[in-house]
Amino acid sequence: MLLFPEGMVRLNASAAEILRRCDGTRSTTEIIADLEQRFQSDAVATDVEAFLQSATKDGWLEWRDPAAT
Repeated sequence: MLLFPEGMVRLNASAAEILRRCDGTRSTTEIIADLEQRFQSDAVATDVEAFLQSATKDGWLEWRDPAAT
């Protein structure tokens, strides 16, 4: 379950696994590599990138340049 000011969303297992890794320290590449290792699959990149783009568009995530901090 993801709660945000405008409401809540029940996440499926895949979305939850992706968001669990969005901790502010990992890049998209690192998240993908971790999920590929976890699920022993090299076919997750497209789905992860699409989910992250959608989640960002919907306001669930905010991306920052780590070099700027």
